Amino acid sequence: MFRVLYRTALPAVGVLALGVVPAAHAEAASAQAEPCVQKLAVVNNAGFVLSWSASTRTGEQSASTDAYPINQTRTIDLNTTSFPEGTEIRPFVRATGGTSNYGNSYVSYCDNGQTATYTVTGTTLDYSVTLLN
Repeated sequence: MFRVLYRTALPAVGVLALGVVPAAHAEAASAQAEPCVQKLAVVNNAGFVLSWSASTRTGEQSASTDAYPINQTRTIDLNTTSFPEGTEIRPFVRATGGTSNYGNSYVSYCDNGQTATYTVTGTTLDYSVTLLN
């Protein structure tokens, strides 16, 4: 069995291209993000004070943490949010006096006691938020 995953118009030649993959691969593409965790932790390894909230794919956000300096960590227990289990989540970090930035990867929310840890590195206008493996 095959499923159409995407279609792309090719304007230069006026052709519509269809991408087809086996159904087993289509199911994997719609699976939840890994890992599945109950808590998000963000370690501040950057050169600025930051705060953050948990953000969903649809843009919903949890309450924000307090602002905290380098070499500190804050954790949000997703059980304290209104997000249902299975929601894909990543941190949305705000640099004090700088820009905002999302985590590089989503994780899924599961009520299992596990924690996904992200690290923030860089400066107020140029930084990354990276999920640690």
